[in-house]
Amino acid sequence: MPKTGNLRRALLLSVVLPWLALSAPALHAQTALSPDPAQPAMLVADHVFITPDRTLVAEGNVEAFQGDIRLRAQKITFDRTSGTLQIQGPIRIDQDGDITILANAGELDQDLRNGLLTGARMVFQQQVQLASLQMTRVSGRYTQLYKTAVTSCHVCDDGRPPLWQIRAERVTHDQQERQLYFESAQLRVLDVPVFYFPAIRLPDPSLERASGFLVPSVRSTSNLGTGLKVPYFFALGPHKDLTVAPYLSSSTKTLDLRYRQAFRRGRIEFNGAYTRDDLFPGQDRGYIFGEGQFDLPLGYRFTFDVKAVSDDAYLEDYGLPDLDRLRSRAELDRVRRDSLFRLSLTHYKTLRDSEVQSDIPSGIVEAFYQKRYFPAVTGGEIRLTVQGHGHHRSSGISATSTDANGRDLARLSTDISWHRTWKLSHGLLAQAELGAAADAFRAFDDAFFTEDVTRLTPRGSLTFRLPMSRREAGGASQYLEPILQLGWRDEGGSAAISEESRFVEFDQGNLLSLSRFPATDAHEDGFTLVYGANWARYSPDGWQAYATVGQVLRSEGDTRFTKSSGLSGTSSDLLLAGQIKFGDGLAISSRGLLNGSLNFSKAEVRGEWHTDRSSLSGTYLWLGTDPDEERLEETSELWVDGRYDINPSWSASARLRYDISDARATRAGLGLAYQNECVTVDLSVNRRYTSTTSVEPTTDFGFTISLSGFSVKSGNKQYRRSCSKT
Repeated sequence: MPKTGNLRRALLLSVVLPWLALSAPALHAQTALSPDPAQPAMLVADHVFITPDRTLVAEGNVEAFQGDIRLRAQKITFDRTSGTLQIQGPIRIDQDGDITILANAGELDQDLRNGLLTGARMVFQQQVQLASLQMTRVSGRYTQLYKTAVTSCHVCDDGRPPLWQIRAERVTHDQQERQLYFESAQLRVLDVPVFYFPAIRLPDPSLERASGFLVPSVRSTSNLGTGLKVPYFFALGPHKDLTVAPYLSSSTKTLDLRYRQAFRRGRIEFNGAYTRDDLFPGQDRGYIFGEGQFDLPLGYRFTFDVKAVSDDAYLEDYGLPDLDRLRSRAELDRVRRDSLFRLSLTHYKTLRDSEVQSDIPSGIVEAFYQKRYFPAVTGGEIRLTVQGHGHHRSSGISATSTDANGRDLARLSTDISWHRTWKLSHGLLAQAELGAAADAFRAFDDAFFTEDVTRLTPRGSLTFRLPMSRREAGGASQYLEPILQLGWRDEGGSAAISEESRFVEFDQGNLLSLSRFPATDAHEDGFTLVYGANWARYSPDGWQAYATVGQVLRSEGDTRFTKSSGLSGTSSDLLLAGQIKFGDGLAISSRGLLNGSLNFSKAEVRGEWHTDRSSLSGTYLWLGTDPDEERLEETSELWVDGRYDINPSWSASARLRYDISDARATRAGLGLAYQNECVTVDLSVNRRYTSTTSVEPTTDFGFTISLSGFSVKSGNKQYRRSCSKT
């Protein structure tokens, strides 16, 4: 047949494309996959002809397609008489960008289920590659590679070995199960044998969930010595799994457990451990943390959070979250546009040396319901709220006027309020609020509050705002909003028991609240005048600034406010808050309470700085003395956390918590990490300097190394090493 130049002719070639199924991962199928016969197979080449002996020949830039599978070769010959398919390379087979096969030459039998590729290389997700002398296709399901080298590292053509590789006599890829089976395998680092495995199984990179070992880690602490943790992952199904991680050292034998399950309308996760160690000889130690969330019918949602530990020191000893109180909570809620319902049950377990478990409210039950109405007659919005609260102490000792001991308390509160906003002339906004709250209290195990207490608290306020803006000649915009509020509240009835509102924070969020107590068991009383202003500036260069200033004046002082709350006396401390942002790189925010002596009773400064290669965040906190808040000395602390990318592969991190008042560090840590396209190495050291009756100062060393490619993608940018010698 004469040549026809660059004529590209297309023919259906269903006899060619089944070979391409060797690269297609199974999708929950029980039988081997093959190309969909409903999709036409197409062959495109420079020359396609049939010889007199009935042999089909396609040569010159040969490409075959079916679905998402693409084959490229130099020449394909199909002998119908002998039933053999010959493919001359270089050969390239691509499957949807996930799997690529490269080879020099190939041959396929008449059944299209067995075949051979020579000089073959299989690449998964453009990362893990398997290079072999020979690749065969068996039973339409298995791909076998002989004399194979496996790595996810960049392989240079100059003969230098990759950073790591697995050498195996034979590697079998089960297309249906998406597993790789290695026989007589060696793990080599820079071509030096490190480990030998008679047989090992690894999931292929296209499989997101598979049972098997996870990345091990080495941890060394001054209390527990050096230990090794080897996690094993059990895929119990498509929606649940279990991870078991034995942790062994000279001083401890610990079994870590994690169970996760996803449901159609919810999820749960439990983490825990069982321990026998030398720190508490002969005692069973451990912890369990669990959480879950479920979407229920009628718009309800149920959430729970469980935390329990065997002893106060366990979390610190084993590097778990640094908590001084454990909160377990179950909550049922429903949120709608015009209503909110919430029912919760909470339990607290203290880990503080300064607290006695039996003397704290360990069991708390709360119910909350609020409904919004929008009456056409009066305009505005009406809010109706019903709230119940009860807490229980395990102590049976009766409370006194100075000590709560075992006091238990129940409270029922109802509240109704009307809110409306008017737009007046010259841009002035007026906001009105009228309302009343009714509360009923009952105390148990109490020798001081022996009678039930009820009270009715009416209130009202009128707030004026004047938002103003102007544009500068340079394009920047400024906003200024003076604020003035007149308020009144009358807390009638007998003296109520206030245990929920012991600590008060005065900030921008409650500047205009008629009561700044955090709960409704306490209300502010009398007339109040609040004045303040909000200011902001937006620059076209990308930087922004915000500021808030405000103060509360009262007709009479309230002794329930503590010294450092900034609200005691007839005039509050001056609230100062602000933030400045320079684009996306630097942000600094601060908040403080300035008293009449021009001294700060509280001050806080936070800052964050980000660049392409580094990040730095820090917090400075200062609190004055306050016996009512059990703070007999000034508190001044600094937290700093930073990271720096030394180069595309190396990064360093550091963290510090420093007690300026005591002139000593409380916590410090350093980290060093190396990452490229095929390996991640993490080294860290952390030191805790503080000590309690149950916890000693400790130093914790951590070391983790993982080989990339046989796990779910992390999504992080990876640096691929260059083959250049310079």
